[in-house]
Amino acid sequence: MHPASLIALGTLFLGGLIADIISRKTGLPRVTLFLFFGLAAGGAGFDLIPADLQAWYDMLSVIALTMVAFLLGGGLHRDTLRQHGRAIIAISLAIVLGTLGIVSIGLTALGLPFGLALLLAAIATATAPAATSDVIKQSGIDNGFTQTLRGIVAIDDVWGLIGFSVVLVVVAGLQGQEHIAGLSHAAWEIGGAITLGLVIGGPAAMLTGRLHDGEPLQIEALSLVFLSAGLSLWLEVSFLITGMVVGAVIVNLAAHHTKAFHEISHIQWPFVVLFFILAGGALDIAVAATLGGVGLGFVVLRTIARIAAGWVGVLIAGEPASSGPWYGIALLPQAGVAIGMSLIAAQRFPEWGPQIIALTIGTTVVFEVFGPIATLIAIKRIKENP
Repeated sequence: MHPASLIALGTLFLGGLIADIISRKTGLPRVTLFLFFGLAAGGAGFDLIPADLQAWYDMLSVIALTMVAFLLGGGLHRDTLRQHGRAIIAISLAIVLGTLGIVSIGLTALGLPFGLALLLAAIATATAPAATSDVIKQSGIDNGFTQTLRGIVAIDDVWGLIGFSVVLVVVAGLQGQEHIAGLSHAAWEIGGAITLGLVIGGPAAMLTGRLHDGEPLQIEALSLVFLSAGLSLWLEVSFLITGMVVGAVIVNLAAHHTKAFHEISHIQWPFVVLFFILAGGALDIAVAATLGGVGLGFVVLRTIARIAAGWVGVLIAGEPASSGPWYGIALLPQAGVAIGMSLIAAQRFPEWGPQIIALTIGTTVVFEVFGPIATLIAIKRIKENP
C-alpha cells in the first residue's frame, strides 16, 4: 500500500470524527454528513481519495452491512416479536406491496413501458438498513416506534428481494423470455441465505460467549461476521439475510449470552464510518441533476407510496393512528441494495439497461443523502407526539 493511502485513510477517519461532532452540535444525521464529506473528498469534489482506497468500498460494504444485519437480527428477540411482531410484519409488507403498486402504476402513467415501470417499482422497495439503523442509534430514542422500526428494517429487504425476484419472472414472461431460471435463482438466494444463517447461528449460539461472562470476544464476533459474509458471497446468497438470521438465532437460542452483540456494536463503527465516506466518494452527483421528469416522478411516487402504505400498515396492525405517516417517512433512505437490484435487472433486460441504471443511481443519490434526515425527523416527531 502506498503511504498516501494510509495518510488518506487517517484523514478520512479524522473527517468522520469531525462530521460526528458537527452532527452532535447541529442535530443533522451523521450518515448524511459522512456522505457529504465523502462527496467533497471524492471524484465529484476535490478527488482526494486514492484509487486503491476507493477500491476497498465493495469489501467494506459487505463487512459493514453484514455487521448491521447481525445487530438488526439481534433486535428480533422473541419478546420484541411478541410485543411488536404484528406491526413489524403488517407495516413492512404494506410498504413493500404499496411501493410496488403505486410506483409501477405511476411510472406507466408517465409513459414508461409497463415492464420497465414494474422493474423500477421493485427496485424502489429496497431500503438502506445501515443508514436507518445508525439514525435510530444516533437519536438515542428507544420506544415502541424505534423498536418496531428496527424490526421492519431487519426484514423489509427480505420482502423486497422476494418481490424483485417475482417481478423479474413476470417481466421475463411479458418479454417472452425464459423465466424459470430467475425463480430458481431467487429461491436459492433467499432460501440458501436462511439455511446458511441457521447453520452458522445454531452452533454459534451454543459455543460463543462462554469464555468471558456470556459475552463473545472480539475474535469470536469478527469470525462470525467474516464467515457469514464470505460464505454468503461464495455461495451467491444474500449476506444481509444470512447476517440477520445468524443474529436472530443467537439472540433467541443462546441463553448464556448476556451481551450477545456487544463486541460487534463496538467494532462496527470504524467500518461503518469508512463505508459511508467511501459511499459518498463513489456518488456521481451529476447523475442526479440529469434525471428529468421521470426521475422526479420516481422520487415523488416512492415517497407518496411509502407514506400511504405505511399508514395502511399501521391501521392493519392496530398501532396508534398518530404514527401512521411516520413509518413511511422513516423508511425513505435507499442505498446499495437498490444499486445491486438495478445491475441484475439491467443484465436481464439489456434493452432497458441504461435507463434502469441511470435512474436508480440518480434517485439513490437523492434518497441516500436526504433520506436519513427524514428518518430523524420522523423519530423525533413521534417522541414529541407519541
